[in-house]
Amino acid sequence: MVFKPQTFYGNEPNTIEPEKTSGAAIETHVAEALARAGDLDAADVSVTSVGSTIVLSGTVAFPEEVAIAEDIASRIPGVDAVDNQISVVSSGDVTPRTL
Repeated sequence: MVFKPQTFYGNEPNTIEPEKTSGAAIETHVAEALARAGDLDAADVSVTSVGSTIVLSGTVAFPEEVAIAEDIASRIPGVDAVDNQISVVSSGDVTPRTL
């Protein structure tokens, strides 16, 4: 058996680049990570992607949860930046306070 170099009509084949993770896949990974976090109630947090930037929005009960959510999102592979727009709402507040 004789092996020839790979060619396509006499030209070398193009190298196929691995696909980048889609924005929807990154959103899903971030949302799942937030949902699994034991020290964060992310029930009212929304995750959207704009390219490789993750936008976190919604509300949490404690200021510490804002930082925790941002830290978790920034650790997900494919996330280059986090735009954290989460507001803190305590049970007595009528309107959310943005940190």
